[in-house]
Amino acid sequence: MRRRGVTVLFGAFVVAVLLYGIVAAPVPYVVLGAGPTVNTLGSQDGKEVIKVEGTTASKSAGQLRLTTVGVRPEPDLLSAIWAWFNDEQAVVPRELIYPPDRSDEQVEQANAEDFKRSQSSAETAALRELGYPVQVRVTKVAPDGPAAGKLRVGDVLTAVDDQRVETAGDLTGALRAEPAGTAFTLAYTRGAAKSTARLATRSAGDGQPPRIGVEVEQRQPHPFRLSMNVEDIGGPSAGLMFALGIIDKLRPVDLTGGKIIAGTGTIDDSGRVGPIGGVPQKLVGAREAGATIFLTPADNCAEARTNAVPGLTLVRVATLDDALNALDLLREGRQPGRC
Repeated sequence: MRRRGVTVLFGAFVVAVLLYGIVAAPVPYVVLGAGPTVNTLGSQDGKEVIKVEGTTASKSAGQLRLTTVGVRPEPDLLSAIWAWFNDEQAVVPRELIYPPDRSDEQVEQANAEDFKRSQSSAETAALRELGYPVQVRVTKVAPDGPAAGKLRVGDVLTAVDDQRVETAGDLTGALRAEPAGTAFTLAYTRGAAKSTARLATRSAGDGQPPRIGVEVEQRQPHPFRLSMNVEDIGGPSAGLMFALGIIDKLRPVDLTGGKIIAGTGTIDDSGRVGPIGGVPQKLVGAREAGATIFLTPADNCAEARTNAVPGLTLVRVATLDDALNALDLLREGRQPGRC
């Protein structure tokens, strides 16, 4: 009997170890949940999230919070099952977040680069709203290109035919919209003088887009310095909230009206707001941060309505102007357009 009891106990131990191994083993999924939110008008780790130097920054009674998604990259089976039945989390195949042809480090690096680009576009869009236009300045002219002898380094390009050039993307977009060999009239300023140049694009071969043989840089002169200080966040979806934070700091009007306002959305140099992923988790994070308003990219409205959380009003925005108009209405006690 004693030997049989030892055998039973040993068998139970082996089964327990095997079960633990199965439950604790990583699965090919990741768990998505609400990530941290950051007040773009506040501080993080003792540093201002948006720092303004060279002019006086205004103060706000409320908050403008960017939202993020938290990723658990290697959940065990039990954690994945638990998250599957949790309405505030999502379980997705790992390859959707970490493609098999890229290392985790490469994915994180790409996310960091997207985040930096979103900050740059947020600054460009915000400064344009504040009255500081973009200058598309020629930095190099190819000696054998179509622009040789017509444009010079330092020229500021202002239009292609009748289309205004307000960003570098406007220039390349206009030139690439027509086949190589198409002639365009480029308006530019050289010092204080305005002039035009007529030239045709040329193909560089190998499927390359048409070009005029110049390199340009996008500048936006302004009498102050801006810096953004946020750690451990990746991806492009904070662009809208950074742009609003910059505008709030450089205008005397408190955009928040004393409210905690959260949101998400990519932004480009022209102020267009684009869709993002992780809306359900970001809504949860916004609610946990005390927000009552969520600025939602127009293309994410259907998903946001499906995953709406109590007490959080979903406001539809397609552009930076939409977001500013919505905040104006909220301060006046009126209702902006909802999702």
